[in-house]
Amino acid sequence: MWLPIMGLVIGIILGFRTDIRVPEEYSNYLSIAVLAAFDTLFGGIRAHLQNIYDERVFVSGFFFNIMLAAGLAFLGVHLGVDLYLAAVFAFGVRLFQNIAVIRRILLSKWSTNKQKIEKK
Repeated sequence: MWLPIMGLVIGIILGFRTDIRVPEEYSNYLSIAVLAAFDTLFGGIRAHLQNIYDERVFVSGFFFNIMLAAGLAFLGVHLGVDLYLAAVFAFGVRLFQNIAVIRRILLSKWSTNKQKIEKK
């Protein structure tokens, strides 16, 4: 569980500390890569909360999702089609599904803990 959180913290710190500018022609690739990374991050948090987290699955999924998303964007640019929108839609839907499941799990745990405290 520490790997996704550590990666997020390091990424945020580097993002605020550096003055890196991304050329406009690469903005679609970067936005899709960030969306894919967030999808993987929240999927890892969800898996941890469900006690099915596997570090190998997380790391391989992280890189595979980013390469798949960037590949779709690259293919779309060369075909003249906004194919990156398919990746945005797919990763966006998965991201919101993972967040919804995380919210349900946390609410369930909080209500269970609250009931235990009330019984004491």
